[in-house]
Amino acid sequence: MLLDSASMYFRAFFGVPEIKGPDGTPVNAVRGFLDFISRLVGDYRPSDLVCCWDDDWRPQWRVDLLPSYKAHRVVAERSGVPDVEEVPDPLQVQVPIILEVLEAFGLCVVGAPGYEADDVIGSFAAQAQQPVDIVSGDRDLFQLVDDERDVRMLYIARGVGNHERVTNDWVRAKYGIDARQYADFATLRGDASDGLPGVAGVGEKTAATLLGRFGDLDGIVAASLDPDADMGPGPRAKIKAAADYLRVAPQVVAVARDLDLGAPSTALPREPRDLARVAELGARWGLESPVQRLTEVLCSAP
Repeated sequence: MLLDSASMYFRAFFGVPEIKGPDGTPVNAVRGFLDFISRLVGDYRPSDLVCCWDDDWRPQWRVDLLPSYKAHRVVAERSGVPDVEEVPDPLQVQVPIILEVLEAFGLCVVGAPGYEADDVIGSFAAQAQQPVDIVSGDRDLFQLVDDERDVRMLYIARGVGNHERVTNDWVRAKYGIDARQYADFATLRGDASDGLPGVAGVGEKTAATLLGRFGDLDGIVAASLDPDADMGPGPRAKIKAAADYLRVAPQVVAVARDLDLGAPSTALPREPRDLARVAELGARWGLESPVQRLTEVLCSAP
């Protein structure tokens, strides 16, 4: 089970009512994130679990290719560090607490310098020798769904308690394309949440139609340049007009699958690594109930 950690703790922050620890520090995101893990582990009993981390939420190599990438989410330079992500202060103070608690439990946290959590997830999923569940509310990760390799996504856009199990059939029913085509589909359609402009005038229906007819983005671009291809004048003109964007956007949208992540210990622990530390953090931050629930879930594994 591969967790898109930021996707989960953002949802916890906005979905769990404000709760403060004994010293007044907000801890709703911590509590929600731990309870999400407890529920997922209890429901699915994964053999391994990785909390995938954004070591770089907006990698420079992606920005160099497409300057608009996540640009709307950047706040003013802070402490000499450019590209600081806009994160509510009451959430920002909770991220170190989340990391402390995960470490005390012995839950594996993995990031990669210069890459996003999506890339860590993509590399683990591509290199796995066993079935994989990806947990995220990010549609970009639909591109990793692979029925043949038993890679599916637990899509939490409507909440962890109301998640959807995304397979290729799910993607096809939703968008009219196969999961392997999703990155090209997103490139064509665009995604305002990531600063991807897409091809002007091409929405989901047109993108799906073009992919159904020509297979992939390379086939679509080639057809736009072929006067004998079965492409109408409207879509042809739009694809040609977006030539510069289409040369770079696929590299930005594609999730990395070949990162060398070493050999971290990903096995789901059968009990907290440091029970005393877990208890101390629980008492310090007012997290007694969620740490107890997670401890019980780990210890009750068959």
